[in-house]
Amino acid sequence: MGRRLYIARSPRIAARKLGEEMLVMSGHGSTLFTLNPTATILWQAADGATPLDEIVEHRICGEFEVQPEEALRDAEALAEDLAKHGILRISEEPIAEQTRSQQPAAAPGKPMQETR
Repeated sequence: MGRRLYIARSPRIAARKLGEEMLVMSGHGSTLFTLNPTATILWQAADGATPLDEIVEHRICGEFEVQPEEALRDAEALAEDLAKHGILRISEEPIAEQTRSQQPAAAPGKPMQETR
């Protein structure tokens, strides 16, 4: 088994769910992102304590017809992309509540639909 990743929502964002999508405003540059249904599931499940592979197995594979190995690869790439925008935090250790609120947002990149 490869590395086990944990994800947590950044404290420097504002979000609202509209239908199956999530609108997320990054505190870094006030950029607005629209997360698709898969990214929304990841973002909502990102509690810092649940490993990404468990989120994929229980939430994504249960919602979509996808093989676990493929879903995990895609989820890791998506989580890294969201982390580049400061929307998620990624760690190989559980992310404690105190750590989540004290860490700065990640530097921006370019994953999902972005609106300025």
